[in-house]
Amino acid sequence: MPGTEFSPSITSRPVYPGLVAQGAMPAIMLADAEGAGALIDLAARDPAVMERAHVIFIPAGTPHGARLRALGARIYHESPSYAACLERFRKALADAHMGTTLYLAGTEGLIGQAAAEALAAGLPAGAIQSEHRGSIARRMQCVHCKGITEGVTTDPFTCSHCGLTLFVRDHYSRRLGAFQGVCVDAETPGVLPPVQEIRP
Repeated sequence: MPGTEFSPSITSRPVYPGLVAQGAMPAIMLADAEGAGALIDLAARDPAVMERAHVIFIPAGTPHGARLRALGARIYHESPSYAACLERFRKALADAHMGTTLYLAGTEGLIGQAAAEALAAGLPAGAIQSEHRGSIARRMQCVHCKGITEGVTTDPFTCSHCGLTLFVRDHYSRRLGAFQGVCVDAETPGVLPPVQEIRP
């Protein structure tokens, strides 16, 4: 299954070009849910990519763990959530040597947060690869209260922190790993557009 194709947008909106194996180089691999498929496909194209890989997988209710574990990574770990694996991920980044590639696969929320963490840890942007698989739900920050709402699938949506109705924008903060939402009825309170599902 190929990665998700997103419509062209503004320049701040992230793109996910897909994973390209770098052979038996040191690697950190982080995936959630359907992102496992991207790592499985990567290893099928070049099995050597798993020889020095530290894989962290967040199943999120999917059955892919057994197949991912069978790929023979140097280190394999499953975690119930991104928050639960964050210290392990930070340690892997801190221990990374020159030439380490970070492979991120799965939802935009995971990719955005992990890429921001990696950049803050000093990993160069060119060492980070990403491939979107699975849900297109967004991680949104309210520009008014600064609260983050996970798993946003409709536009507009209600901020889970301050209750404002927010427009789902393509403006994206790499530092936060989140899209930015702005009040949709600031000038005309109560006048809201119809709710629609977010599309890629």
